[in-house]
Amino acid sequence: MEKKKMGLVPKLIIAIILGVLVGQMKFLPEFLLRLPVTFSSIFSSLLAFIIPLMIIGYVIIGIADLTEGAGKLLGVTTFLAYGSTLLAGTIAYFVASTFFPSFIRPELVEKITESGSGLSSLFSIPLSPLLDVTGAIVFAFMFGIGISYLKGKGQGGVMYSFFKDFSEIITKLLHTLIIPGLPIYIFGNFMNLSYSGAVFSVLSIFWKVFLVVVILHLSYVSLMFFAAGSFSGKNPLMLMKNQVTGYVTAIGTQSSAATIPVNLECAKKNGVSKQIREFVVPLGATIHLAGSIITITSCVTAVLLMYGMPHGFGLMAGFISMLGVAMVAAPGAPGGAIMSALPFLTIVGIDPTGTMGQLLVTLYLTQDSFGTAANVSGDNAIAVIVDEIYHKYIVKRAPEVEAAETASVSS
Repeated sequence: MEKKKMGLVPKLIIAIILGVLVGQMKFLPEFLLRLPVTFSSIFSSLLAFIIPLMIIGYVIIGIADLTEGAGKLLGVTTFLAYGSTLLAGTIAYFVASTFFPSFIRPELVEKITESGSGLSSLFSIPLSPLLDVTGAIVFAFMFGIGISYLKGKGQGGVMYSFFKDFSEIITKLLHTLIIPGLPIYIFGNFMNLSYSGAVFSVLSIFWKVFLVVVILHLSYVSLMFFAAGSFSGKNPLMLMKNQVTGYVTAIGTQSSAATIPVNLECAKKNGVSKQIREFVVPLGATIHLAGSIITITSCVTAVLLMYGMPHGFGLMAGFISMLGVAMVAAPGAPGGAIMSALPFLTIVGIDPTGTMGQLLVTLYLTQDSFGTAANVSGDNAIAVIVDEIYHKYIVKRAPEVEAAETASVSS
């Protein structure tokens, strides 16, 4: 019998608990306590080196794929997916900025920012990125648009294949080195926070942010299905009932891509035609990340509040808009969305490799499975809308077929 592996979230929870406990063991030799801090420092340098490469590998292919073949169906689906992602992020920001200050109080912020000094690493490795983040973004957009233009002329296949292979190398690196190393990285971070005395103030905020984010996920998915039901004339409660299997599966897999087969069956139960569900559901798993952006926007707002930094909507709007594009190429693995978002944290003033970045990654990953479940559920709400648009305005559906499919989800 194959031994079942422990998921990433349980590993992170164990890492947080052990980090807090070990950080309180100040009777241990300081040399031993500085070992995990040293690992976190090296890991942080490696992450800083990889971030520009992630931008180049993912954003180029994301732009090239999204702009290829501007058919009506692709255009409608992309518009709905990106619009939904932006709306979800905007709602999350206003909810977070309204409710989080009620429990991220000034005295807690003061405890976090003025806690004692932490442990230093035993040594560091000078590892400078090949490009800075801004240079990587400009390069990625130039080449992404350029490759898309060449593909439209029947050229650019070699360049596209090169960057496609490059993105797969980065994905492999994330899956085999970065994501498996996250629990040790988080352990070192929380051990240092515990040693400095800030950890309990941080944890008192964590669980409240978690609760608000999960409620936001469920509320937004419900809103999407009610909108889909109103537009298509189908019963939204039945649409949501049919989606339960996909939602639960996504919580278990933490991967939109791995949930596609189950999500296709959910779309079938919701009366979405075969050609539409087989197009929209896989595409939505890549470009529709409403749940992920709710989590990231909420966590970013929480971290900015925790450190008393600016968090106005003017600042966050640009970040949310960029995030909607950046996460398109998020790897189909736990933590993929936050890994793709790390390069753009500098927009809001967060160093992705510093303490704030570490806290943000930890906050996000503890809620990643719920964000993924919201993503895939939203994909099926979009599929219902696209199916209705396609058969009502693009290709007329036979009346008897429409009546049969509507009846299956309206009772």
